[in-house]
Amino acid sequence: MPQVTVGVSLKAYFGRRRARAWFAQASAALRAHEGVRSGAVEVFVIPTYLQIDDAAGAFAGTLARLGVQDVSAHEPGPFTGEVTAAEVAESGVAYAEVGHAERRRLFGESDEVVAAKTAAALRHGVTPVLCVGEDERQDAASAATATVAQLARDLAGAPAGPIVVAYEPVWAIGAPSPAPVPHISAVTRALRAALDADQDRAGSRVIYGGSAGPGLLGELGDAVDGLFLGRFAHDPAAFAAVLDEAHALALRRSAP
Repeated sequence: MPQVTVGVSLKAYFGRRRARAWFAQASAALRAHEGVRSGAVEVFVIPTYLQIDDAAGAFAGTLARLGVQDVSAHEPGPFTGEVTAAEVAESGVAYAEVGHAERRRLFGESDEVVAAKTAAALRHGVTPVLCVGEDERQDAASAATATVAQLARDLAGAPAGPIVVAYEPVWAIGAPSPAPVPHISAVTRALRAALDADQDRAGSRVIYGGSAGPGLLGELGDAVDGLFLGRFAHDPAAFAAVLDEAHALALRRSAP
């Protein structure tokens, strides 16, 4: 398993022309980066559905893997507008983001819906990037309890397989700065303990999102397995800085 993971979701910010430019810059950074080339740092990129082929071409020859921003809870059939996990897998896409706070808030996705999507992805060998996090700011212990309970609900009925848990406290998404480091650490360590106690989730990782950017990963250290970036990764220099931090963390973890 890669030592440190850096994921990027482009949401719906970019049209295809701008996305192609970003893919070119990001892929150049990955090709030049020792940590990525060595496999010490894993990178996944989640563009829009229409940008998948553009991204696949741009990142060909790198170790970057692709994801989709959502996946259907249904198997192939009469579900107009849905993108099934079967088709995601057939397209060579490795990850599916599930349960993002915007999907829950704007589109009314319940934990039951998220659990069904998580299960669908796992059935087809697609790794869910399962987003969890408390809605309101609260103390770290309460946030950890609430988020671990949410994780259990979102995994109800899911087949065995590794997942990526993205801890994204809702109140920190889009904020000027991320949640405080002690708060993040308390919650991510609780999530890690819950995953470690579940034999079906061997090989899973816990990463942090929610206004994550350069400088954060070095402070979090072993409390996380990586970061999930949003708008801060739009700047290729900031993206490269996070890759450097991920590589430094990987080297520290591998030191005797």
